[in-house]
Amino acid sequence: MRSSAHRVGDASPSIGHILLIEDEQRIVSFLERALRAEGMAVDAALGGAEGLRLALANTYDLIVLDIVMPEVDGTTVLQRLLAARPEQPVLILSALNDTASKVRCLELGAEDYISKPFSLEELLARVRARLRAAARTGPTSLRAGGLTLDLIRREASAGTGSVTLSDREFLLLGELMRNAGATISKERLLSSVWGYHFDPGSNVIDVCVGRLRAKLGPKAITTVRGVGYRIDAD
Repeated sequence: MRSSAHRVGDASPSIGHILLIEDEQRIVSFLERALRAEGMAVDAALGGAEGLRLALANTYDLIVLDIVMPEVDGTTVLQRLLAARPEQPVLILSALNDTASKVRCLELGAEDYISKPFSLEELLARVRARLRAAARTGPTSLRAGGLTLDLIRREASAGTGSVTLSDREFLLLGELMRNAGATISKERLLSSVWGYHFDPGSNVIDVCVGRLRAKLGPKAITTVRGVGYRIDAD
């Protein structure tokens, strides 16, 4: 079982961070491409156990959850997740299309239910609708390590005025600030910001970090040699 993260420039005013919990690799790959094309960040787990771990360890704007999975089924994931995080939006995507299954998931707290086979256009429309709803109630900025990141304007400030960020700078800084205090590995950053499943052998991260330091100050981002990068928590 594995998890993967992919992130590209966001097409909407806020970051759309999606978690897919689905045991069919074909569907995962298809949805990852479609969601990334919409400008959303995507993490994926091939199974309920890994999906629940990611869902409880990270913050997501929306979780797309399958029901029929080996080991830990989607209903169990839904129950455990919403018991710990009742505010978490969950969209069910399942081959079970009977009324009883739909009613059960909705009564457990899922916000939407789509049956397989599904229309990609309808799925994307419902995902965008959930993200718009989350954006209306969610934070519009991040703060960590003396930095402020405006999620609407895509600007950052270290206390000396705002600077505009490129898509990669915005996504890289957001990844570090959302995990302030933790060291984020280069492998994770390559996956979440650039969508690479492998190390391309380039210094794209170092270059991007260098640009952010030039804009926000040399101490804005800490290098943890041999591991990755960190922004200290306030």
